[in-house]
Amino acid sequence: MTASLVRRLAAEGIGTAFLVATVVGTGLMGERMTGDAGLQLLANALATAAMLGVLIAVLASISGAHFNPAVSLVACLNRTLLWSELAPYALAQILGGTIGAIAAHAMFAEPLLQIATQQRGSLALGISEVVAAFGLVAVILLAGKRPALPALVAFYIGAAYWFTASTSFANPAVTIARMFTDSFAGIRPIEAPLFIAAQILGAVAAWAAVAWLTHGQDQTGTHSGPAG
Repeated sequence: MTASLVRRLAAEGIGTAFLVATVVGTGLMGERMTGDAGLQLLANALATAAMLGVLIAVLASISGAHFNPAVSLVACLNRTLLWSELAPYALAQILGGTIGAIAAHAMFAEPLLQIATQQRGSLALGISEVVAAFGLVAVILLAGKRPALPALVAFYIGAAYWFTASTSFANPAVTIARMFTDSFAGIRPIEAPLFIAAQILGAVAAWAAVAWLTHGQDQTGTHSGPAG
C-alpha cells in the first residue's frame, strides 16, 4: 500500500468519523434538550449539512471526500478511482463511521458500544433511500469539480433529510455505523441491508442517468463528494 493511498484512506476515515459523530451527537443533544421530534430532526439536518460541506471543502483535494462506499463505487465506474482501491476506501469509511459513533457516545457519557433498536423497515423507506442516493450522486456528478460542490452537496443532504421518509441516510458506511447507536439516529441491524441495497441501486441508477443526460459533453467525473 503506497503512502499516497494510506493518506487518502486516513482522510476518508477521519471525514466519515466526523460525519457520523455529527449525526449521532446531534441526535443525542436533541434528545436531551427537547422532546420535540421535529426540532431534533431540524437540528440533525442543519448540523449534518454544515459538517458535510466543511469536510468536502477541506478533504476533497486529498481523497476526493467520498465518505460513502456508494460514491466510491460510482467513482470506479467513472474511472476516477481504481477498482483495486474500492474495498480499502469502503473499509476506511466503515471503520471511520463506527469510530465516529463511539466517539459521540463517549462525548455524551453514553455506553460506548450499543446496538440500535430504532425500527426503519418498510418498502417506503427503501424507496426513499433509492431516491436519496440517486439525488446525491446526481448532484455530485453534475456539479463535477465546480467550487460550489461542497455547498451543493450540503444543501441537498439538508433538504433530503426532510423530503425523504427515511431522513436520507444515502450512505452504506453511515448506515452500518448507525447500527451501533441506540439513539434517535440508529437503525436496527436487521433493516440495514435494505437501506444499503437501496443506496447502491440509487447510486448506480444516477450514474447511468447522468451518463445518458451528458452524453457527448465534457464530463469531469466523480472525484469528490460524499453523503449523509
